[in-house]
Amino acid sequence: MFGLIGHLTNLEHAQRVARELGYPEYADQGLDFWCSAPPILVEDFTVTSVTGQKIEGRYVESCFLPEMLATRRIKAATRKILNAMAHAQKQGMNITALGGFSSIIFENFKLEQIPQIRNIKLEFERFTTGNTHTAYIICRQVEQATQKLGIELSQATVAVCGATGDIGSAVCRWLDAKTDVKELLLIARNLDRLSCLQSDLGRGKILDLESALPLADIIVWVASMPKGVEIDPTVLKKPCLLIDGGYPKNLGTKVQHPEVYVLNGGIVEHSLDIDWKIMNIVNMDVPARQLFACFAESMLLEFEKLYTNFSWGRNQITVEKMEQIGQVSVKHGFRPLLV
Repeated sequence: MFGLIGHLTNLEHAQRVARELGYPEYADQGLDFWCSAPPILVEDFTVTSVTGQKIEGRYVESCFLPEMLATRRIKAATRKILNAMAHAQKQGMNITALGGFSSIIFENFKLEQIPQIRNIKLEFERFTTGNTHTAYIICRQVEQATQKLGIELSQATVAVCGATGDIGSAVCRWLDAKTDVKELLLIARNLDRLSCLQSDLGRGKILDLESALPLADIIVWVASMPKGVEIDPTVLKKPCLLIDGGYPKNLGTKVQHPEVYVLNGGIVEHSLDIDWKIMNIVNMDVPARQLFACFAESMLLEFEKLYTNFSWGRNQITVEKMEQIGQVSVKHGFRPLLV
């Protein structure tokens, strides 16, 4: 059995979903209540591979909300993730994906230093961030969507916003090694990490956001959107492909222009329907088929009986691991979202 640990996008969203799922005691409560609410096992479901293999999964709602970070409720946020992991392990899940902010919180606040949660010793090999599959899917979206738009990678400039993050650095490595992309623009807040990445790649220009965006034919956005930052579509190249790899997906509403094509990054489509509620909760266009690539990674590991934290730590993703998870993804009927 595999597991998925997720969270909702904000307090209002959480209250609405709680009401829809039949949790009235959560529906009318404020942030303080959600800071103390325990994780919830929301549903069980079955996923079928195109090979005919079937696996059982469970979704655990962590009850974490991004406002906890914005209001400096850091202890509440970290407690949410650790409690959800302990709950998943207690439920007997062999491999569980940490979705959305779950993996970011785990890494940024070094939660591996807190392995004991009450009477449960966390077995970290039971968990994966899903970032390897996410990075692979984003790269395939770059390759396939540019073909549809008539953008030649060999003549294209790609700007990676969040280039030094786990997913961003993996995207840069893949584009450097597996494509003939003409130019890479590296954007991130930490200049020391950017210099290290540039050195590792042996290429790439380090630029600030304002300078880079007008030069890019393709923008891969895998960073959080800083408060007050807006993207002016009039300064972008036309056509331009903008892949929104963040969570929640909101660039499609913020950047609107007929020749700027915004694609929800890190989303896969499965070949067969999945009878579940959770992708309705996060407003997927086709919730029976579409899901986050990080969630799909735990499914793939369960299909392959590969019970290991396949994606773990910061900047440990290699092109070889991306190829490995990519082959398994295709084998079991997943493909990148392209519309």
